Amino acid sequence: MKKVLYVDTEKSEKTSFMVVFDKLVKELQEPVDFELPDWCDKWKPMPFTSIKRNIYRTKKVRKRLDDDDGIFCSCTPSAGSSSVCGKDCLCGMLFSTCSSGCKCGSSCLNKPFQSRPMKKMKLVKTEKCGSGILADEDIEQGDFVIEYVGEVIDDKECEQRLWNMKHQGETNFYLCEINRDMVIDATFKGNKSRYINHSCCPNTEMQKWIIDGETRIGIFATRDIKKGEHLTYDYQFVQFGADQDCHCGAVTCRRKLGVRPPKPKMASDAAFAYQVYQTGRMHTGGSSHKCIGQVVRINERFGIIRQFDKYFKKHLIMFEDGTLNSVDMSEEDWELVRQ
Repeated sequence: MKKVLYVDTEKSEKTSFMVVFDKLVKELQEPVDFELPDWCDKWKPMPFTSIKRNIYRTKKVRKRLDDDDGIFCSCTPSAGSSSVCGKDCLCGMLFSTCSSGCKCGSSCLNKPFQSRPMKKMKLVKTEKCGSGILADEDIEQGDFVIEYVGEVIDDKECEQRLWNMKHQGETNFYLCEINRDMVIDATFKGNKSRYINHSCCPNTEMQKWIIDGETRIGIFATRDIKKGEHLTYDYQFVQFGADQDCHCGAVTCRRKLGVRPPKPKMASDAAFAYQVYQTGRMHTGGSSHKCIGQVVRINERFGIIRQFDKYFKKHLIMFEDGTLNSVDMSEEDWELVRQ
């Protein structure tokens, strides 16, 4: 997912208020004491219509997930356990919530969007970043924080809205790319997630999940967050116009919002990829283990490695939409998601 920012590089015209103010200053010539009216000092966030679910302005793309697709929850309730479908749940590993066919029933934990209420948060005014969001309760690492919602539009509509808002003098945009030719626009309709600011060292992240065949965006905590902390995530901007200064204050700050973060050196670097490609095994920390069952991201798609063909040097990947593809890992841009 990429947050989209538009920055107008043209010099904007003065507002009618500023024109009158400049004229008044010239006529007075000498400095005078004055006080601004109370309404000038009252901070008000940009108005929007609050919604709970995405509103589709384009054709909704749903991925059909049923028992025939190959992706299903294999978890079963155990005696003495009050909850199931944890970290080892196959659906959860593929960022897909369990369906109604899950045997765990109401005990299922793999339904963050449906069964976990959004965290308490507070809208505040920041010193340099406009509006922002504070956590109004302690949040644990991995917790579901809030869903990013808005109007779902296609690329054509997105481009038209950007041009219209530019000519209207708007400078704030709340666009998040879901899939190819599908963008969530929370400019006019959304929830508090639209106010979460960027940080080069964030405490939350966006995750793309499949819920009942629909792609939805959730914001999850990447570490423990204390009450009163600012909620942030890395926008990973697709930039239009000049770069915008970043004021996140992180030690690793990239200074500009349009600067893409460097890709971390993970277990999926060139040597590791070649190793997996040749042997079908992973060698990490001095030990060796099979790559079968590992979750990988291949060209923005998530999948689980099911088999390795030693003769053809290809891996059989089960992707999030249930399809099974034989993949030559040496020819793909991929990374390990979980070990």
